[in-house]
Amino acid sequence: MILSNGHKFDHLNNFGHLAWVSSINQAFSYSVRYICSAMLVSFGMLLLLYQHLPVVLIILSFVGHGDARVTSTFVRSEWPSTDIPLENEAFAIPKGHNAPQQVHITQGDYDGKAVIISWVTTAEPGPSKVQYGTSKDNSEFTAEGTVTNYTFYNYKSGYIHHCLVNGLEYNTKYYYKIGVGDSSREFWFQTPPKIDPDASYTFGVIGDLGQTFNSLSTLEHYMQSGGQTVLYVGDLSYADRYTYNDVGIRWDSWGRFIERSTAYQPWIWSAGNHEIEYMPDMGEVLPFKSYLQRFSTPHIASNSSNPLWYAVRRASAHIIVLSSYSSFVKYTPQWRWLREELKKVDREKTPWLIILMHMPLYSSNLAHYMEGESMRAVFESWFVCFKVDLIFAGHVHAYERSYRISNIHYNVSSGDRYPIPDKSAPVYITVGDGGNQEGLAGRFWDPQPDYSAFREASYGHSTLEIRNRTHAFYHWNRNDDGKKVQTDSVVFYNQYWASNLHRRRSLKKSHCKL
Repeated sequence: MILSNGHKFDHLNNFGHLAWVSSINQAFSYSVRYICSAMLVSFGMLLLLYQHLPVVLIILSFVGHGDARVTSTFVRSEWPSTDIPLENEAFAIPKGHNAPQQVHITQGDYDGKAVIISWVTTAEPGPSKVQYGTSKDNSEFTAEGTVTNYTFYNYKSGYIHHCLVNGLEYNTKYYYKIGVGDSSREFWFQTPPKIDPDASYTFGVIGDLGQTFNSLSTLEHYMQSGGQTVLYVGDLSYADRYTYNDVGIRWDSWGRFIERSTAYQPWIWSAGNHEIEYMPDMGEVLPFKSYLQRFSTPHIASNSSNPLWYAVRRASAHIIVLSSYSSFVKYTPQWRWLREELKKVDREKTPWLIILMHMPLYSSNLAHYMEGESMRAVFESWFVCFKVDLIFAGHVHAYERSYRISNIHYNVSSGDRYPIPDKSAPVYITVGDGGNQEGLAGRFWDPQPDYSAFREASYGHSTLEIRNRTHAFYHWNRNDDGKKVQTDSVVFYNQYWASNLHRRRSLKKSHCKL
């Protein structure tokens, strides 16, 4: 079924989100295969086909349009994949002595009634205080934060402030001020609606952004999309592409680069391989050192022992962040934590179950092919059993969306060896196309695998517009020569509420083996 605005319905058929026409194609394609095989084997079947010739012609008329898999040939080449020069206005330093810079906020608790506000001062620590209120002219509340700094090789960071602002009201606009005197700066943010299965909300999805002109195009187009919170799937500044003091300098420039969005709405962070920064030649061997100093997460609120994996609930979504580059096999802290967190998911309150990670579990791109296989082998059966709606990842510098598929029955000697349609499985979406200096991953496996619905190697971002407990509008927006173009659009049906009553009852019973 095609909507008037071009959306394709996320039908609960074998693949879970095929368009109506592609559903017919998929269903009839198998019929035609069997029919054609029978034609070769039996002349009697030929007579039968002749008797039903009108039906066969109808079937062939649908199959003739091809299946729903799409490999786009679009190639964007407007800007080179090089970082913006440091003197560019995209990295402008705010005016005033010791003025706060690199301002960013993230959710500060489990349910969306708190934010963590972070910023950097360079000349001296200054106060770690946030003044805030619901009136622009009256900051009636004050919160005190903490300040820290770190060294990386010979680079010494500025003073990094993190301040938890809690006890906020839902669905309220707050104004906040940081800094002192003429150097103070003012911003605002909007809290989400209260936790409710029918709460509508729009998430942006960005990954592998970097700080090139392509990155700037992605960021500016996202800011025009109406997104209220970013789900970020790892690889932030690409500062590890530099050496010595330039590593820290490029973290600072990226913080100023993203501030145009991050100071006004939460970004839900996850870490990628470019945050590891293992550089023994420079004496730096502590993983995620810069990332963990600069970006705070509410991991304690979800009983996580590590900021790299955690969960939040926002509006009608339960969002789980995993770390692709931390131990996750059986009995490790991340494995134990995820087992408990999945038990806490209440689809009656937060029907949309979304998982963020950096390394994709399914990808048909030649870049980083099957690097996520070990995590898939550990967690995929859980994702299917708990009927996760969507899994977003980055890492591969291209865009790809899968059908609902799984590969949980193969045990080396028996079972299905390849991914098969599974209506209980998530949709896997790779959005590692933010625009970083490494460029695009333009080589896909040919032919396109059956599990791959749409793929394209160009820059862009996604938006997920949750409308209510049953459906959400999803768009991938290509930055086509500097213009936002909706290239892949789907309506997803919720795995819990859009399923039949029997499936909901079975999910309520928590029969999953963990």
